[in-house]
Amino acid sequence: MKTTGSGRPKPVVLIILDGWGLAPDVNGNAVRRARTPNMDRWLSEFPHTILGCAGEDVGLVAGQMGNSNVGHLNLGAGRIVYQDLARINKAVADGSFFRNPVLVEAARRAARPGRTLHLMGLLSPGGVHSHQDHLFALLALAAKRRVSRVAVHAFLDGRDVPPKSALGYLADLERAVSETGVGRPATVSGRYYAMDRDRRWDRTEKAYLAMVAGEGRRAASAVRAVEEAYRLGESDEFVTPTV
Repeated sequence: MKTTGSGRPKPVVLIILDGWGLAPDVNGNAVRRARTPNMDRWLSEFPHTILGCAGEDVGLVAGQMGNSNVGHLNLGAGRIVYQDLARINKAVADGSFFRNPVLVEAARRAARPGRTLHLMGLLSPGGVHSHQDHLFALLALAAKRRVSRVAVHAFLDGRDVPPKSALGYLADLERAVSETGVGRPATVSGRYYAMDRDRRWDRTEKAYLAMVAGEGRRAASAVRAVEEAYRLGESDEFVTPTV
């Protein structure tokens, strides 16, 4: 850090502009199309470099979009911090995922007569909070460990992926169920309810009651649940918890 004439250190300020980036494309690029005299001057008069904010540059898998959590974590660390997405992908690929002692023990207990393994999480390839491939790996692990009853509680995304894309991801789930021979969709809930992080307990309660007590909107299948939600004007994020 540089010092002033008195020997006192000069302050350094780290300013993060969320949503601001550098990209060559002009079409649809608000930053490139805007008049930005101050930023233009700073870039021309002062030394600078460009930081990558997606994929392997921030510890994600190649081609995976970044997000604010990942960006802030890497900036704060001053180095590449490998994210859970990349670490879990690697574990699945090298087989260590299927030998994880915690997962193996959970499967062993769930395989006992009369028990059901419940899997809940975001069903999408968004990669921000989760990735559906990890759910499919859990189904494969359950099959390998002879867990006969597996209930999937699917949280629908619609934020990190298109707002009405859930039917495609449910089809992916059905393929995984068919390939592994285990699992069935038990409930579907929009992330607005199942993943609220603002202590709006009335939302969380609806998802909880659907998963734990089997209470809420009813549907003959997960696909029918989503189709009915669309008919009522609900996009994936806002699908009312349905059993």
